[in-house]
Amino acid sequence: MELHKAATEMNGVCNGKIVTEFNCRNGFSELAIEAKKAAVQCKHDKSRKKCEDESNLQALEDAYTTILQGLGENTDRQGLLMTPRRAAKAMQFLTKGYHETIYEILNDAIFDEDHDEMVIVKDIDMFSLCEHHLVPFFGRVHIGYLPSKKVVGLSKLARIVEIYSRRLQVQERLTKQIAVAISEALKPAGVAVVIEAAHMCMVMRGVQKMNSRTVTSTMLGVFREDPKTREEFLSLIKS
Repeated sequence: MELHKAATEMNGVCNGKIVTEFNCRNGFSELAIEAKKAAVQCKHDKSRKKCEDESNLQALEDAYTTILQGLGENTDRQGLLMTPRRAAKAMQFLTKGYHETIYEILNDAIFDEDHDEMVIVKDIDMFSLCEHHLVPFFGRVHIGYLPSKKVVGLSKLARIVEIYSRRLQVQERLTKQIAVAISEALKPAGVAVVIEAAHMCMVMRGVQKMNSRTVTSTMLGVFREDPKTREEFLSLIKS
């Protein structure tokens, strides 16, 4: 009964209170839960990300208020009363990839399959934020891989793009992160990733070139070593 009560109390911790230790009697060994390893458990089954977002929201809101005031705006006028909070929540959504890992996303979606021909998912919509100016860049991602007895659910490739694009990024690093993540998870014979994107830091400011597009690629394994395999991939994503 005492053990059950202790476990119940541990599982019910919320709102910043973290259990670090409780003692189990009746022959059970002492169980220590370190604060660094224990995730704050919130009521109503809230996720860790949601808890962290809520705890950081006020600081972000205050920061946006300071920015608006620095621009000479009156943050008490009707149109701006809720702007700092809205902007803070939007930024949390646009950077939600920091709270996600590829292993959580892939879950049980990797399957043993005797397939050794190229798999391509192209024209995956992508939105991200340039880490230099905090303005958007967006475009399409094309992914190809050559399986080595394992395949992944096709929608998971789009989810991997989402994990790394929902962060402050540069396109070159984003391209490589997607390719490396797929390579490490599937151990395929090769991975190819191409991103085509428009950068608002080049359109809205700076050189202001409306029609500019940036293309980056990462080729791993056979896609890097074999020109014919690479050429086949590049041809298929253009078709």
